[in-house]
Amino acid sequence: MDGTQREKYLRIALVLVGLLFIFGLYPLISQWQSGWRWQPVQYEFEFMMLGVYGTLGVFLLIASRNPKSHKSLIWFTVWSSIVHGAIMGVEAVIDPVERGHLAGDVPALFLIAIVLALLMPRGTKAET
Repeated sequence: MDGTQREKYLRIALVLVGLLFIFGLYPLISQWQSGWRWQPVQYEFEFMMLGVYGTLGVFLLIASRNPKSHKSLIWFTVWSSIVHGAIMGVEAVIDPVERGHLAGDVPALFLIAIVLALLMPRGTKAET
């Protein structure tokens, strides 16, 4: 895949992930509770996570206009998704009540990280 195609698909991925973070997380939490809601329910925690991810979603939409100018934000999304998914995965393995997350938000976070990382521009030349 050449750089132009990669950037096109990166832009699409950024829009999709941004929209998911803004509009998709709440329905997932409320409708697929075993895969997205931690037990016991902690609404304050959920609202905080929705606020943080919703804000990140807005910035990913902005980054989709010119991904090369927002590399650090995109890499933050990649690495924070890996860290978040890994911590959640360990917690879901340790606590049997949370095992549903291994089929819900844990793989979703890893998928987001993998897709964005694979679509990031390649090369070592400094950009001007």
